Amino acid sequence: MRLYQCDISGFPLYFDNHFSVGANNAPVGFVADTLTLHTLLEAGEGLWSIPSRPGETWRFCANAAIDGSNWLVAADDPILLAIPARYNRLIPNTNTPEGLARFHRIGAAQRHLFYSILRFGLPCPGRDVDPEGGLVFDFLEDAINEGGGVSPAMTGHRSGLISLRAAEADDIVRETVRVSMGEPYRTLLGHFRHEIGHFYFQQLVRKGALLEEARALFGDEREDYAAALQKSYDNGPVADWQDTFISAYASSHPSEDFAECWAHLFHIVDTLETTRSFGLSIEPLSHHALEVEVDFDPYRAENAQQLVDAWVPISLALNTFQRSMGERDIYPFVLSPPVINKLDFINRLIAEARLQTGRL
Repeated sequence: MRLYQCDISGFPLYFDNHFSVGANNAPVGFVADTLTLHTLLEAGEGLWSIPSRPGETWRFCANAAIDGSNWLVAADDPILLAIPARYNRLIPNTNTPEGLARFHRIGAAQRHLFYSILRFGLPCPGRDVDPEGGLVFDFLEDAINEGGGVSPAMTGHRSGLISLRAAEADDIVRETVRVSMGEPYRTLLGHFRHEIGHFYFQQLVRKGALLEEARALFGDEREDYAAALQKSYDNGPVADWQDTFISAYASSHPSEDFAECWAHLFHIVDTLETTRSFGLSIEPLSHHALEVEVDFDPYRAENAQQLVDAWVPISLALNTFQRSMGERDIYPFVLSPPVINKLDFINRLIAEARLQTGRL
């Protein structure tokens, strides 16, 4: 994630900021076409202007009050929703404080996802373009059955529809699930990045020229999904899964292997961009092999090895910081050579998609 600065004061601004402290708490808004964050000036009638973009006026996303968005929409745009919100079909009940807080957290993670989609230059057709397989989100409430018990909503992907259990926006719920499933990592942003991986397999691999290469790396996605997951739940992950998979869950089915690797590429690239934006480098005393500086654009990396060479020492440092605070490792995963090959395939896949759309 990039680090921004206030148009008026020059003070730092962060992606989720709504106000600039350096400009007397002036509102801040995000412009999707340039992926930039700006301090705003009032332009009357609910409109705003940007000092560096004279002649243009903007309004906040129509859903800002319920999802906490700081994204802007051009004043003459007939669609009043910012890009992420345009893909939502079902949203949580926002008439309660709990539901409103959930949607704010879900919205924040979704906007972070779309930052990466736009930053990579990926195509993202919605249901208006592709009624059968375009991207759409349902944020689902848990069902209460007759006995008062809870039937959890399911998170998943099917033909472009990404469903997310809204209750996972609550830390207690999400952490309970993480522990019960023996997972080392579980976040809202992680869910979004994983499920969008399924969507892009459908968009870029099944419809592209790299399907056979994908099957050689990840396995045949036509394998019976339900049977494979049931086998994994009954027997646990395959033996020595660490040698060839990024996570235990990735070993359950080729589709999950692809989605897990896709999510991890997003994790790595976005964190490396943050490292670069803050000017951080690793230069540990007497450990020259761990010295690294992110002197390239991670979103335009030449290959996965370039990413991994920077990521390994940085993730080791981040994990050590976490342990110093008594927290779990922030990145408790190992990147084996087969996993790096899978990440490289996804990096090439994204680069090819960007080339075809002309979003260099």
